[in-house]
Amino acid sequence: MLSLSPGNRGRRNSLRMLFIGVLLVFTMLLAACGSTSGGGTSTTPTPNPNTPTVTPPNDLLVAGTLTVGSDTTYPPQEYIDTTTNKATGFDVDLITAIAQRMGLKANIVTTKFDTIIDDLSNKRFDVVISAVTINTDREKKADFVPYFNAGESLLVQAGNPKNIKGVNDLCGQNVGVQTGTVEQTDLQTASDNCKKAGKPAINLTILQDQTAVVQLLANNRVVATYQDSPVTDYYNKQHPGQFTVGGSVVNAAEEGIVVRKGDTSMFNAVKTAFQQLKADGTYHKIIEQWGVTSGQISMVDRRTTFA
Repeated sequence: MLSLSPGNRGRRNSLRMLFIGVLLVFTMLLAACGSTSGGGTSTTPTPNPNTPTVTPPNDLLVAGTLTVGSDTTYPPQEYIDTTTNKATGFDVDLITAIAQRMGLKANIVTTKFDTIIDDLSNKRFDVVISAVTINTDREKKADFVPYFNAGESLLVQAGNPKNIKGVNDLCGQNVGVQTGTVEQTDLQTASDNCKKAGKPAINLTILQDQTAVVQLLANNRVVATYQDSPVTDYYNKQHPGQFTVGGSVVNAAEEGIVVRKGDTSMFNAVKTAFQQLKADGTYHKIIEQWGVTSGQISMVDRRTTFA
């Protein structure tokens, strides 16, 4: 559900043919050497996209590998392809391209979102990419390279039978959300506001897996789910006629590649590689491939350093 002999011609002739062959090879080698001189025709070698253009960080957990933490339950940004059993998505393609710029292989390690920054601080990964919204609390614990813009939006049943236009319409309703997300915090604030207004609180069902959260809606166990807007759009497109967007996108904010606090070598390498991908059009191509063009950030980042 959320489902390619000729006969021997004699020794004398063989020796003669061998001599002619050697002479031809020698002549070809001379011609090749001469092609690099003035007046000759030379061809430019095809660039290797894996050729490093950025000095790799000096503190990798595993030599030759960029170890990346990600909660791979959040399509289209990161999820497990059931046909290959490998991580895929916009974030995965982007961090893989960044790693290639450093001459590294990206190894995606699936982890839980609610502990992902703490796990990074404890050196389980080199970096994290997992649709992590940049906010003040998180900036106290880690540094960020902004790479995407996303807002928050509600997913509801087709036809929006409860006429839900925003979180203020959720008082007394059952709502699903993924643990550790900004949306969980915002729903809790909205629930508190419901109570202050003399209305019933929002009944939150909080799960680890975003797909499981949406399954709650598919099973009519909640009236809405709250998540990043690209995720809402993804599930809506994957299940036409079953869901719709409730209201408009709100609270647009940047998401960032997360780097351990004070890890200058890693931060500079990731930032430089990402800037190169933006400059040569690779970033835009990946954005288009995954259909998340509304989240593309500009060539110049609003944030450049973090303390």
